[in-house]
Amino acid sequence: MENAALLQAIIQNAIDGIITIDDRGKIESINPAACKLFLYTPEEVIGNNVSMLMPPPDRDQHDEYIGRYQRTGEPHIIGIGREVTGLRKDGTRFPFRLAVSEVQFSGRKIYTGFIHDLSLQKEAEEQLKEYAIHLEELVEERTLSLRYSLEELQQAKEEVSLSLEKEKELGQLKSRFVSMASHEFRTPLSAVQLSASLIDKYAAPFDNPNIIKHVARIKNAVGNLTAILNDFLSLEKLEAGKVEPSFNSFDLVKLSEEITEEMQMIAKQNQNIIYQHTGINSTVMLDQNLLKNCVINLVANAIKYSGENTFIEFNTEINEQNCIITIKDNGIGIPESDQKHLFEAFFRAHNTGNIPGTGLGLNIVARYAKLMKGTVDFKSDVNQGTLFTISFPIS
Repeated sequence: MENAALLQAIIQNAIDGIITIDDRGKIESINPAACKLFLYTPEEVIGNNVSMLMPPPDRDQHDEYIGRYQRTGEPHIIGIGREVTGLRKDGTRFPFRLAVSEVQFSGRKIYTGFIHDLSLQKEAEEQLKEYAIHLEELVEERTLSLRYSLEELQQAKEEVSLSLEKEKELGQLKSRFVSMASHEFRTPLSAVQLSASLIDKYAAPFDNPNIIKHVARIKNAVGNLTAILNDFLSLEKLEAGKVEPSFNSFDLVKLSEEITEEMQMIAKQNQNIIYQHTGINSTVMLDQNLLKNCVINLVANAIKYSGENTFIEFNTEINEQNCIITIKDNGIGIPESDQKHLFEAFFRAHNTGNIPGTGLGLNIVARYAKLMKGTVDFKSDVNQGTLFTISFPIS
């Protein structure tokens, strides 16, 4: 008796609706939650066919469904569950998830339906669709703006190239072009990045994986475009002889810890950057900005060419002769046939596939290291990872 009373109390106070019917589809019981959903009192529905709670065509097919199940034993919803539409007393409809179970009781079959209202969820999904449409329109607008800028810049470059005969004049106009490209690219890219971040913020309460996926894709694309732009600007400055190292004393460990924290934020899932320093001294005399660019470039490559759930080892060492920096990953590695070309501008190993990149990063790293009297070396095996070493003489 106590168990029966407990069960009855649970049913009466359940958040979801619960309805039981016999093998002919007649309603035997309905709990308060279901009454509230359908706007009926128990007296209005008990004894009637459950199809009264269904809109056409489900209403007309319900009895046939029960009969077919009793003849064949093949369930279409029993023990499976599906999303259906309910009909309220006032004629309005609402979506809900229906799960039906079959119970043998007192020598007869009873079917129990568990009803979970999806109205709020559907409203949220509609709002997210509107956000998604707005996002697509915004991205399309920014993309067109970038495309027009690229076309105008390309046209300007061609016109300049045709109009100039002297190499010096061409070099001067080339520098102007790069500066203009930097401005024209960065402005729309910043707008796209900001818009994506705002949409990500506004959509956060709905926790929709589609919105999260597409916003992440936009941010990743903007990051890739920004990295490509930075590579071209760095190469242009190197080619023009505008990069002069400025040697200053700074704490290598502090800089390395800052880089590790910064790069960990863009690492893949469960990808961990492990930093360690060897040596008592931590002060070096180098160009801090050029060195930071080198290390970030190598760590970014390690992240890009390694999979999830991997470690990236970042080590620094200062001894009596040298300052040594190493970055080791467990990624795809570099094929032996490609290794001799690795530091050439615009070269990419043939196993990089669809992984984005310009082929400029390592060329820039090698040239920055050379400006600081350093050297870059590496060891790599396909699918076994790569170890890059930058070495600078203390003297």
